[in-house]
Amino acid sequence: MATFAKKTFDAARYAAARPTYPTQLYDFIFGFHARDPRAKWDTALDLGCGTGQATLELVPRFAHVIGSDPSSRMIAQATKSLDSDSHLKARVRFVQSAAEELGWLEDGSVDIIVSAQAAHWFDWTKLWPEAVRVLRPGGSLAVWGYSQFRLTHHPSCTPLIHAYSQGTHALGPYWERPGRTILDEHLLAIPSPSGEAWGEFQREYFTGDHYPSLPASRPVLLKTRTTWAGVLGYLRTFSALHNFHEAHPEDLQRPEGDIAERFWRELRERVAQDKGAEAEGEEDEVEIEWPMALLLARRA
Repeated sequence: MATFAKKTFDAARYAAARPTYPTQLYDFIFGFHARDPRAKWDTALDLGCGTGQATLELVPRFAHVIGSDPSSRMIAQATKSLDSDSHLKARVRFVQSAAEELGWLEDGSVDIIVSAQAAHWFDWTKLWPEAVRVLRPGGSLAVWGYSQFRLTHHPSCTPLIHAYSQGTHALGPYWERPGRTILDEHLLAIPSPSGEAWGEFQREYFTGDHYPSLPASRPVLLKTRTTWAGVLGYLRTFSALHNFHEAHPEDLQRPEGDIAERFWRELRERVAQDKGAEAEGEEDEVEIEWPMALLLARRA
């Protein structure tokens, strides 16, 4: 997570190119929350909120929404999203804070805690007790994360994607660990909550047939259609790429493009081989999907 706090990290580019979460995901989470008759819809807290993408999705359901993140750059970018909307400003606030340090919140003051693509960085030995403290009885916690992207209609490209993202001669050594490993292993390393303070707890997997060893996997939810130019924009948001360029600044000067652009071209060529056609242009469309894991818990 330290990469996102660096002055050289482009939070605006990150916000523009990352995938957005589908309505079906929020409906699933809100359905879990609503099952408890004690559930309230007053205050929601988004931990590791980044640029505030998931935070704002909570506004239609909750009267007050708080996003917190340890990175001042992410908080600054998130706050910009409120500048032109006085209605949002009245209901949403962003706070620079670590997820495990919620002393600025009163006991039993939060109805739901969520976290999108950040739970793999948290210290859960500290977070579970803090979540119990700030949640009202019957309150919920929902955290989710997606792993390595796939081309929906081109499974033959998966080994190439894996070699780029995880290979020792590509970006593999430049991810921050163990966070990335926890994410790619679908949050299995996050311990289940213990003690009488917690009621329900469940793990859900929206991974389709990508990971047959995971139990009771549901169809993939997180998908998008984008242009090949959009794919390159997404590749440039990888924190591992940022770290790679810090270690190898000369890569940015290569006449054939940096490591992300070289991979992007190779990926386009592989898709062309699949189709038996020439490589597609930058504005041609392609469908991407991300296997995703979701953890749900309820305060007793």
